[in-house]
Amino acid sequence: MRWGNALGLVMLRMTVAVGLMAGVAWSGDRPQWGEYGTRNNVSAEKNLPEWFDPGQVDPATGDVDLTTTRNVKWVARLGGRTHGTPVIAEGRVLVGTSNHVPRDPRITEDRGVLMCFDEKTGRFLWQLNVPKLHEYKWGDWDGIGLCASPAVENGRVYLVSNRCEIMCLDLAGMADGNDGPYKDEGRHMAGSGQPPLVPGPRDADILWLYDMVAELGVRPHNAANCSVLIHGDWLYVCTSNGVNAAHSAVTNPAAPTLIVVDKRTGRLVAVDDMNLGDNIIHGQWGSPALGLVNGKWQIFFGAGNGYVYGFEALDPASISDKPMKLKTIWKLNGHPLAQRQDHVPIEHRFRSSSYEVIANPVFYENRLYVPVTQDVFHGMPDGWLLCIDPTKRGDITRTGIVWSFDTKSTCSTVAIADGLVYLPNQRGKFYCLDARSGKLYWTMDLGPKVWGSPLVADGKVYIGAGGRRTLWILAHGREPKVLSQIRMPSPILNTPAAANGVLYVATWRHLYAIQGSEKNPKARIGHSGLSTREKEGP
Repeated sequence: MRWGNALGLVMLRMTVAVGLMAGVAWSGDRPQWGEYGTRNNVSAEKNLPEWFDPGQVDPATGDVDLTTTRNVKWVARLGGRTHGTPVIAEGRVLVGTSNHVPRDPRITEDRGVLMCFDEKTGRFLWQLNVPKLHEYKWGDWDGIGLCASPAVENGRVYLVSNRCEIMCLDLAGMADGNDGPYKDEGRHMAGSGQPPLVPGPRDADILWLYDMVAELGVRPHNAANCSVLIHGDWLYVCTSNGVNAAHSAVTNPAAPTLIVVDKRTGRLVAVDDMNLGDNIIHGQWGSPALGLVNGKWQIFFGAGNGYVYGFEALDPASISDKPMKLKTIWKLNGHPLAQRQDHVPIEHRFRSSSYEVIANPVFYENRLYVPVTQDVFHGMPDGWLLCIDPTKRGDITRTGIVWSFDTKSTCSTVAIADGLVYLPNQRGKFYCLDARSGKLYWTMDLGPKVWGSPLVADGKVYIGAGGRRTLWILAHGREPKVLSQIRMPSPILNTPAAANGVLYVATWRHLYAIQGSEKNPKARIGHSGLSTREKEGP
């Protein structure tokens, strides 16, 4: 490495560290889910729209007629069921979707798909097409596609596929050839027992692949879902290990939950020391986060047993040839009964009353914010938001909670800006809280159901309510104000993103790049479902 490049890298890392400590929002690309490390879904982008018209869908083609849109830069067709959140990096936009509307006429069956588009024009460039993990019942739920959001760095795309594989892809796809060392894309695309396909310029170029099912005995439940965390040369990844089809036990209690691989080769570097065993409620679908605590990096993770953990980040000087154990700094049992009960049993069954963590932890101003919830997928009602002090050590179940707030069940991740915490619950109630005290400023009824998380950017809060196919645009602040309610052509089951002056919203069937200054011609203030004087949280 040249001295100038090395100095630049050092300065970048120092800048990122200061930003993580100060809760700074960054502008430019959005190369992973949320801000780097912290998972806080805020952005310093400016001039984002407070309104747009999504236009009309041509019933013959399924495409959006751009002439009927307003404040829309471009619209791209997706696979039909989209759970992935867009990431934007190095001139590309990537999003995980399904294969209900195939782009490759050779592959028409149910698949997981990662699509890549040109950032400026929305032109389709290439796709990763992954066969379903049907070897294990309910290991890869029918029709949900590829749910994970990738992470992009220096022309490399790091991703967890629907087959529970960690992949490193070439951001250019196959258009510049098959770079290797992995050269078996044709067999991988075809699926087990099928003759290999011939990859073309619109297919993905896999550089390396680590199969967590084959190598570690991981058995995901419903979906493999993790937005890979990049820190130095390492990728921190949730394996999505979960319960069996009957929900009666964990299929493989010996499989790890959090692992680390070398981003250059895919070599396994470390596994967790949580020893979850059979103490997983359902599945594990969250992503790890990163924060600088008292001058040392911590990895944060919320697990399927309802605990939140802080781990020591790997020290490059201590890496060995054999997989190491991640060292736990602290852990906190998120079940409310654990505040007064030493042993809280795990329930394995449909509609279990146990608690789990589905959302990503968010690190903000030396505090960690994590919703801990009963199972939203089985309709369980309860959950709460915890503000945790990560400077403590050991079992901090009864000493580490700074404040808590009763949110009811949720799978969403908080967004925090200017000392305000935003979080929806699954039934559509949206909360604005004080980050330091947990004081409730206001609530709003978005309507059921909310599966994604909010984005705070440019003085606005963007949040989708999937059941009503509505994107809400609210004013960021201590008083509730609706800027726009936008009815979309299909549901939103993911999270908006912003990059380089453009707002990105993925519905089930279309990816919208939204840009423009035209105001809402039907603007209204307030909303019948909001209350500004509700009681403070516990």
